[in-house]
Amino acid sequence: MASLFGASPLLCHSIGRLGAHRSTSKRTHLGKVRFVAPSGSALWHIVSQGRCSSRRDVRAQGSEVNVGVIGCKRLERGSEKVPEDKEHRLLKVGIICGGPSAERGISLNSARSVLDHIQGDDLHVSCYYIDGNLNAYALSPAQLYCNTPADFDFKLDSLAQGFGSLPEFAEHLSHSIDIAFPVIHGRFGEDGGIQELLESLNIPFIGTCSKECRKAFDKYNASQELKRQGFVTVPNFLVEGSTQDTLELLQWFTGNKLDKNTGKVVVKPIVAGSSIGVTVAYGADDAMRKASRIISEGIDDKVLIEVFLEGGSEFTAIVIDIGSGSDCHPVVLLPTEVELQCHDKSSTEEDEIFDYRRKYLPTQQVAYHTPPRFSEEIIHCIRKGAELLFKSLGLRDFARIDGWFLPSPPPMLHTNENTKFGHTGSGTVVYTDINLISGMEQTSFLFQQASKVGFSHANILRTIIQRACLRFPSLSFRRNILNVSSGRRSSLLKNKIISKSTGVQKVFVLFGGETSERQVSLMSGTNVWLNLQSFDDLDVTPCLLAPANGYFCKGDKNEVNNSIPMVVWSLPYSIVLRHTTEEVFAACLEAIEPARAAFGSRLRGQVMSELEEGLKKHGWFSGFDIYDDLPKKVPLDEWIRQVKDADAVVFIAVHGGIGENGRLQSVLESSGVPYTGPGPMASKTCIDKVATSLSLEHLKSSGVLTIPKVVLSTEKLSDELIVDTWHKLTRELQCSTLCVKPARDGCSTGVARLCSAEDLSVYAKAVTGHLLRLPANSLSKAHGVIEMPSPPPKTFILEPFVETDEIHFSCEGGDSQQLIWKGESEWVEVTVGIMGKLGEVHSFNPSITVKETSDILSLEEKFQGGTGINLTPPPRAIINEAALQRCKQRIEMIANTLRLEGISRIDAFVNVRTGEVMVIEANTVPGMTPSTVLIHQALAEDPPIYPREFFRMILDLGLQRSKQLSSQGTVKAPVWEDA
Repeated sequence: MASLFGASPLLCHSIGRLGAHRSTSKRTHLGKVRFVAPSGSALWHIVSQGRCSSRRDVRAQGSEVNVGVIGCKRLERGSEKVPEDKEHRLLKVGIICGGPSAERGISLNSARSVLDHIQGDDLHVSCYYIDGNLNAYALSPAQLYCNTPADFDFKLDSLAQGFGSLPEFAEHLSHSIDIAFPVIHGRFGEDGGIQELLESLNIPFIGTCSKECRKAFDKYNASQELKRQGFVTVPNFLVEGSTQDTLELLQWFTGNKLDKNTGKVVVKPIVAGSSIGVTVAYGADDAMRKASRIISEGIDDKVLIEVFLEGGSEFTAIVIDIGSGSDCHPVVLLPTEVELQCHDKSSTEEDEIFDYRRKYLPTQQVAYHTPPRFSEEIIHCIRKGAELLFKSLGLRDFARIDGWFLPSPPPMLHTNENTKFGHTGSGTVVYTDINLISGMEQTSFLFQQASKVGFSHANILRTIIQRACLRFPSLSFRRNILNVSSGRRSSLLKNKIISKSTGVQKVFVLFGGETSERQVSLMSGTNVWLNLQSFDDLDVTPCLLAPANGYFCKGDKNEVNNSIPMVVWSLPYSIVLRHTTEEVFAACLEAIEPARAAFGSRLRGQVMSELEEGLKKHGWFSGFDIYDDLPKKVPLDEWIRQVKDADAVVFIAVHGGIGENGRLQSVLESSGVPYTGPGPMASKTCIDKVATSLSLEHLKSSGVLTIPKVVLSTEKLSDELIVDTWHKLTRELQCSTLCVKPARDGCSTGVARLCSAEDLSVYAKAVTGHLLRLPANSLSKAHGVIEMPSPPPKTFILEPFVETDEIHFSCEGGDSQQLIWKGESEWVEVTVGIMGKLGEVHSFNPSITVKETSDILSLEEKFQGGTGINLTPPPRAIINEAALQRCKQRIEMIANTLRLEGISRIDAFVNVRTGEVMVIEANTVPGMTPSTVLIHQALAEDPPIYPREFFRMILDLGLQRSKQLSSQGTVKAPVWEDA
């Protein structure tokens, strides 16, 4: 690797850190595949071997079997082998993720986040996965970075250690770990299933015991228990089985003063988690129909119908148990208010609830406020009630409790002479959902609320682990061995001037911007920032690039352009952990508003005092490690001067616009500030998809092809003569189906397949109407939700839609895992990362992403864990080795021609027979989210490059480039270039 990227001291340090993750075993690829061709048919099946006949049981084979990830060195027994001389002083934690519920994708994201933040020299982590059929597997930590359940399930037999049964799995855990950390959401994770399995062999675990889980997780039983405990509850109706009594439901509507035809209710599964299948219904018939659909689709066999709480504000609160042994001492952190927002005309009734999409995707349909915008009395009531509920239900270690604050509560809320809690002088507090295993993604409520009261990700997770250890006498020898700051640089150093003589490199991670990809940029920047924090020789500050006057409001007709003045906010830890740039910006303004800041500071002090009072009794607690500093705003040019004065490097994570059009690179380079990624000219060329094609036209004889394009202005796209425009386009491009995309924006918004003039009309109306999204199946060809550019760009590109060999995932035939490939053309779509110095870039192995919903990858499939299968490298049954190598050579040729360096990503079509490459676009600031395909490709290198080292290498390449430019005397006077 050093020969590829050079050998700067920082880079050598990065490579050295990889040693802890390596083994000496051989590489593996995507298992065995075979082609099955039905007689007289062109349809091919790529079948993963092993699962069709029997589960692979490595113990039965009588030999040690290594497991790993595609293309990576295999790692022993599901994780790194613990050195014998260290094993006696390590706490061995087993992360268990997956499960049978529809929230398994979120479980994988949670597990990956936990792994990122708890690993350290004093703790050894093993990873385990439960699939949809409750089969258990041991994984390598590297494999945990695969994207989705479908990804996992397809690769498991060739990559993981399978157990013959759950009891055998438990037996393995009893000998291999000290304590289990279940992060399974929904069924088998929160209903007591995994807990009962662990209890059967007295395996210590984090979280609530099985009996209490069963009681609290069932939403109907929990509501009945709350009523018995004296809490105000929401009237509900239970629907069970395949036959329902509509007459009884009508009587329930009447009894609760709801109109039987229009009465508004919430319909949700009893035990399917907190997000899946939840919907709004109007009237008894609609409610029963939606309940029946939940049951018929297998989401749950029991459904709860609840009164919709009009005029209320939803909240969620994290509870942490800081007691000792069996003594429970719950403390509720600062709660979060969930504000639902409706921004566009495509909104439907589902917009009125906090559903799966709003909870886990970067969307402007929801905003969070921590602490809530409630009175101090109400916040105290929420915290006190959640603590009582935690204790009364026998919960342990941590949980998340959701509810509503109703300033004017409806009269049908359940109260009686036993009601002791919920009513205040300002309104009523109602608790509706108990989450035994809260989501633990990077920006989840757990980390949002913990950071507000002084805990970093690592500190809160290790505090939870250490608290759980105190409950198990068998772990007495492990007590007080964890350093809550292990593997993490204390954030107390943030925003302080660090002497250059200390050897600490100052880094600013810049994300946000003004384009439609700013939300993905926030995800990328957050991920980079959290990963780089682990290096002791780096001091990393997250920064938001934003329009000086804030983000565009609905109906704003201004286009994104170079004249918009930009500012940079240097952010405190807690403000970064948001889902949208708008929310980060609003949190900055809120933090510096005197009255709101004083209110938050007072509440934060109260919670921290409560936490410290309990935690100081434990010798392992070394204190809080997050200051709640104020954000700082400066104009962009002033920020660049400050970066220069700090002798810092900028890690660019701004997608589209100024981040990729060369303007930011130009002024940084002119100022002598090191930065990551390609230089100004390469960026300026690649952001313009037409310019990219023109730059590559001369490579046609070398097997590099481009796609013809027509540029259309937004005004022309919205012209009334849509039919004429369609005919002109298809005639000029000599095709019948078009692909439309923004001309000078990123690759994740506004991309759609158009099959007719009617489709063009629908798309044009979405653009002119400033819709934030195009609902699923709005066009003639089936598709998922299409996120639209906001505000719309000035120009769009239309090009022939390239038909490729369709690759679909299928579970037909029981447990067999199949990719169905139609051999109707020789082209497949790939994405591939390149990395290295200018003129010497290295191509990673390409990835084929199997699309789940349509011909165009959705935002979820590109950036969000939970969807898609990434084949990295492509199966040899699809692309043979010779064609693959020719493809990689051409990718490197493309990158060198475009003068790409550092890190970039090229999207293309590849001919599976010849390795010819047809370029779609080049991205100079590719997505760097936890689920990005670039992580898979880096892990597929030999040796594997883990995420932390991957981002460190990108940083070091930027520093190398700057030193080279400086030595060549190419630094110019600062100037803002027009892109």
